[in-house]
Amino acid sequence: TLWLGYQETGRMAASDVAVGIIFLSQTMVGALGNSSLFLYYLVLYFTQCRVRHTDLILQHLIVANLLALLCRGVPQTVAAFGVKDFLSDFGCKLLFYLHRVGRGVSIGSTCLLSVFQAMKISPENSSCSELKVKAPKYIGVSIYLSWILYLLVNIMIISYMTGKRSHYNITTMKDYGYCSSVHPDKTSQSLYAALVTFPDVLCVGLMLWASSSMVLILHRHKQRMQQVHKTSSPRPSPESRATKTILLLGGKCEMQFVNLLTQN
Repeated sequence: TLWLGYQETGRMAASDVAVGIIFLSQTMVGALGNSSLFLYYLVLYFTQCRVRHTDLILQHLIVANLLALLCRGVPQTVAAFGVKDFLSDFGCKLLFYLHRVGRGVSIGSTCLLSVFQAMKISPENSSCSELKVKAPKYIGVSIYLSWILYLLVNIMIISYMTGKRSHYNITTMKDYGYCSSVHPDKTSQSLYAALVTFPDVLCVGLMLWASSSMVLILHRHKQRMQQVHKTSSPRPSPESRATKTILLLGGKCEMQFVNLLTQN
């Protein structure tokens, strides 16, 4: 199909090739990175090595990232290289549904990981001391509830998505390059936006709270340990390095959330 399109037009636009290469590079790097981590956890599982509580969250996060990455990155790459009409109505519905589910679970897993880490490093005399002990027991249940939630919430998108070769009026559709979506009525659109956005906003709010709590805890710990650390050492303290990591992860999560909202 790509070769036939090339023969009809005589050449392929350089911008399309550049966009295709960018999509292909991002998809390959992301897929290789997540696949490597997935294989690492498979080795740990089959060798019956003991894993931490956070490893269960990371495992589901890796699967969700792969799902969202492949269901969006692969068709975008194929479409950018000029291949048209390669997905049926069923294919479009399935890919967009799985992408939204993977995207949602990725945000939910990141939120759960941030909250769990915040409780883990909290002082023993804090208000989270009881939750700190009970939290590991509910990690598995929370993750599976996250999958169920996003599987149910995103069912509505199935009725909106369709292939490029559709009988709908072009004025009532939104073109994604390889698939299209039918514009729903305002009531259905508002309901769907509320159902999809509310869990994401809640997760981002919890992540910001968890990141702020960890930064505050590390700052207080650094003040208590100032006499222990050598002030003449050029290396930053462990608390400073951890704070920078938390801030970077928090900023990355905010950017990811903004990007996800623009895709709705």
